[in-house]
Amino acid sequence: MNESSKKIRVDYFQRRARNGSNHSVENVFRNLRDLLVEKTESHTHISTFVSSGVFRRLFNLLEAWWRQCAINHVSGDVNFLGILMRKKTCIQTVLDCVHLESSSGIKYRILKWLWLELPERRCRFMTAISECTKQQILKHIECDPDKIVVIHVPISSRFKRRDKEFNISRPRLLHIGTAPNKNLPRLIEAIRGMDIILDVIGAKNADYARLLSQSGVDYTFRSSLSEDEVIAAYEATDIVALVSTYEGFGMPIVEAQVTGRVVVAGNVFSLPEVAGDGACLVDPLDVDSIRQGIRRVISDAEYRNKLIENGFENAKRFDPKLIADQYFELYRKMAN
Repeated sequence: MNESSKKIRVDYFQRRARNGSNHSVENVFRNLRDLLVEKTESHTHISTFVSSGVFRRLFNLLEAWWRQCAINHVSGDVNFLGILMRKKTCIQTVLDCVHLESSSGIKYRILKWLWLELPERRCRFMTAISECTKQQILKHIECDPDKIVVIHVPISSRFKRRDKEFNISRPRLLHIGTAPNKNLPRLIEAIRGMDIILDVIGAKNADYARLLSQSGVDYTFRSSLSEDEVIAAYEATDIVALVSTYEGFGMPIVEAQVTGRVVVAGNVFSLPEVAGDGACLVDPLDVDSIRQGIRRVISDAEYRNKLIENGFENAKRFDPKLIADQYFELYRKMAN
């Protein structure tokens, strides 16, 4: 028997990303496939169409059914792709339930049926990227809790520790993401009048531009950055803020911790779980709470340095090799 025949074949089913959207999910599973190259024979199937509209989604669904193999891993955001697959061959990864939390009525029932209920019935395992996401799944559907395995998102191995002297007089603050849940307007209000440079990575719109102009805060606004550019932004900053009102995980927290930057994060959903003891937690719905958290990490060097050291330790939980081994254990169970 040759070496390749001993490997476990895994087929990954991924969304076709929209223009201008981030590719975080795709990057995560690309890195995991690279780490498992000696143990698995992987094939990646990207849906022909962006997931929008009935007919495009139906085509993507039938395409996934046609391409299914021995082990099929639907890697998030397009969970309906697995509902026609053979149950014993399918793994579903659920990133979050934000689309359900923000829906109601018939829209909620349709989304729950297509993105959670049917996918759960038609898979052998379901993985959640945080304990918070697992509890959100169980809130919306009835299923065996043991079927849902929590496997965190791994940090990219390209993020490295880069020590930097903290700029007390005029710190840079990095904020990633401009979707409504990212809570950028409250962050802008919180730093109004503070001598801070705000760096925003995400899609700019007229409302954000107006708020920033009125705030009097110096800022930069960039989008469609490469991974190298994002890493450089972390290395150049002093503070990373993730004061989201909802997150299924919160990768910027871990990316900041690995780099060695102090983190100010919301105290809701998965963020405390991901941050551990390595972040200043604030109420994302309270502008004053956000402001006080930012002021504290600027003025209290002992507190700030303790958070940074705790962050280095906390980030070890998200080591790519550890996460890859957890996924491989599921693949091994299915192969057996």
